[in-house]
Amino acid sequence: MISSHYDVAVIGGGPAGMAAALAAREAGSKVILIEREARLGGVLKQCVHDGFGLLRFGERLTGPEYAYRYETLVRNTDITVATGSFVTRIGQDGGAFTAALVSRDGLRAVTAKSVVLATGCRERTAKQIGIHGTRPAGILTAGTAQYYVNILGKLPGKRCLVLGSGDIGLIMARRLTLEGASVLGVYEAKPTPGGLTRNVAQCLDDYDIPLYTSSTVTRVFGRNRLEAVEVSAVDAAMRPVPGTETVVECDCLLLSVGLIPENELAEKLGVPLGAGGGPVSDHNCMTLADGVFSCGNALHVSDLADYVSESAALAGARAASYRPGKRTLVFLQPDERFQIVSPQAIDGSRLTDDPVFFFRSATEKGRTTVRAELDGKVILEKRYSQLRPPEMERFSLPAGQLALTASSKLTLRMEDAV
Repeated sequence: MISSHYDVAVIGGGPAGMAAALAAREAGSKVILIEREARLGGVLKQCVHDGFGLLRFGERLTGPEYAYRYETLVRNTDITVATGSFVTRIGQDGGAFTAALVSRDGLRAVTAKSVVLATGCRERTAKQIGIHGTRPAGILTAGTAQYYVNILGKLPGKRCLVLGSGDIGLIMARRLTLEGASVLGVYEAKPTPGGLTRNVAQCLDDYDIPLYTSSTVTRVFGRNRLEAVEVSAVDAAMRPVPGTETVVECDCLLLSVGLIPENELAEKLGVPLGAGGGPVSDHNCMTLADGVFSCGNALHVSDLADYVSESAALAGARAASYRPGKRTLVFLQPDERFQIVSPQAIDGSRLTDDPVFFFRSATEKGRTTVRAELDGKVILEKRYSQLRPPEMERFSLPAGQLALTASSKLTLRMEDAV
């Protein structure tokens, strides 16, 4: 078995992995970038719509263009790129991490001083949301349908219905319409859309695609091919309301019912996961397993690729400078108005720049103030004109005011602005 030694091993070759690898290389580390697919770029290769790169490159790019920019930067360095390579085993031995890779060239062992997990996220499936009925052809996740249309050039159906109003579902409702399919509607169990406001306007309103909130699919019909679905209204607890069932004839059902951080490798390394499915980490993107870093959608699902690249660059730089040592971790204590806050802790022993945090609100809110208090002293007050659960927001804390000890208490509160 061939064995290679590196300072930093980055697993995942999407926008997060490429950004992390570049940052680690710029910091002077010997880096390997491992990707299981034949090409770098991750899911961006199939995202032909624009809107990428406004923060990172200052212009509107399509997904493939954004990925190509990063791939070009990677290829112009001496970063070792291992595409078509699948990590079958990973562990830590004697202070170093060892990963076993399988590729067309056979088995390969890679050792590294630190690891960056940039494995992205995956879609929830029909089985995970418990739709009753048979299993006919024509039921796909929105991302799979996107691959069929944009990469394979195949239309998954002619009369389509979308369950869930996540961004991928909204974008595919528009894409299918442009390709000649009839999109009968987008059904969302929650009382408000689950995607970005701009996507609701540009993908549904502009194409007269109806959006049905507080509604869900409760049953599917068909033997070999999907023939119809049953939709029902749901109550405040998102339970189907008896007597509201309606049958809608269709030959394709797209599921856009949420994304889950992909963290099987993190679990193999003994990394604790948080409420959002991503690893519990500090402000340097290091997980609770020393030397293991996480970034991008593997850390928390973002709604902008630019945010993915930002967290990845930080993770790569910190992985390059990683040295074993005791950490002084102070965990943030958000109130119930926060759906998720990431990262969850500050390492007082490795605090140089202002730490950046991302969050989602639990409910839709108007003008809101986010207040951070350290041991009862207010260190941040930031106002937002509007907060929506689908839209990721961010704030940073002043490093100069973060005199942290093991007993420090750092709280986050969300209050209605006056």
